[in-house]
Amino acid sequence: MEGAHENESDVPKGSYVAGRRARLPRGAEPPINIYINGIAQSEGTDYELRAGEIVFSRPILKEKVGAGRWMAMYLGLFGTYRRHDVVDIEYRLHGKIELASDVAIFDSE
Repeated sequence: MEGAHENESDVPKGSYVAGRRARLPRGAEPPINIYINGIAQSEGTDYELRAGEIVFSRPILKEKVGAGRWMAMYLGLFGTYRRHDVVDIEYRLHGKIELASDVAIFDSE
């Protein structure tokens, strides 16, 4: 995967490294599918499942949005073109397929 080992110098202006981890939803059962920006990720290459967490092989980036930028986007003056990764988790819960969208990302600490 291109950019799989991004570091701080690879972070575009206006974005920040949110972390490399996300928590699995409570009670999540396999099969578990992970998507970043709608693109399916591969277990073992793009992420690993460890003790109720997803550990990504690359940092997940989020957009910095200040009050002025947020208001301008809300008013439709302009959109955003900064890097903002959205992580979705598809899983089973009591036999039913569930989706957790735009899950929280955190550092290992």
